[in-house]
Amino acid sequence: MKTKLQNKIALNIIRAIAALVVLILLFLLGDILISGVPHISWHFLTSASQSFESGGGIGIQLFNSIYLLLLTLIISFPISLGAGIFLSEYAPKNLFTAIVRMAIEVLSSLPSVVVGLFGFLLFVVQFQMGFSILSGAIALTFFNLPLLTRNIEESLRAVPDLQREAGMALGLSKWRTVIRIILPEALPGIVTGVVLGAGRVFGEAAALIYTAGQSATNVNFGNWNPFNAASPLNLMRPAETLAVHIWKINSEGVMPDASAVSAGASAVLIIVVLLFNIFARIIGNSLYRKLTATK
Repeated sequence: MKTKLQNKIALNIIRAIAALVVLILLFLLGDILISGVPHISWHFLTSASQSFESGGGIGIQLFNSIYLLLLTLIISFPISLGAGIFLSEYAPKNLFTAIVRMAIEVLSSLPSVVVGLFGFLLFVVQFQMGFSILSGAIALTFFNLPLLTRNIEESLRAVPDLQREAGMALGLSKWRTVIRIILPEALPGIVTGVVLGAGRVFGEAAALIYTAGQSATNVNFGNWNPFNAASPLNLMRPAETLAVHIWKINSEGVMPDASAVSAGASAVLIIVVLLFNIFARIIGNSLYRKLTATK
């Protein structure tokens, strides 16, 4: 009787803690969305920001955030995929593998502001790339690599060894077994990790303040030549992202409607991150059902 009572008490305490965490999350999200959603409109999402006048939007910052995210994934995903496959399928237990794993752990524990300062000193100053989209994308690659690599490795390790043995029994090489059998089986987990990592990168600010810059240059959305300075695709132009814009408004914004712009931009950021998380679950479950023929 005493054991059952202890178990019941412990279970109720755990439930209360879980409910408290959910309530705190709902309070934070509710406060941001309630204060910010009324300020969101098509004009707000597409118009340029204003430094001294009211009525500005977040169009350029929103585009910069999406563009930086795509560039970061293009750079980081192939590297993470190769590292994850190596660590999961090929890496022996030796000093080199231990160093690689330690490097991944160190990178994952670095504060984003440290990554930003490193990117500033190396890419902006030493390589003379200046405050640019490319500098920000490379800095975010360092920020995103540990998460993606670990996710891919764990997804590959979750595939049963029977799958590997079946590939070998069919006469497939180790590489073809990984590409044809192991990787498709691990694809749902990999996609989920990529989408969740994208949401994390989308909301990053500290690393981009020192690399991509704090100014949103006027771009011509009618000019898509990436070598033109006015083109939105130009990699060497400064690019203030949505998260950096929110920080800048709250720290030094002087426009009359600064609080409204900050609230609306924060709500947009939260909504996009929530959509990333929802899509990650939907895409992961859909791919799992498709690849495993599960209803």
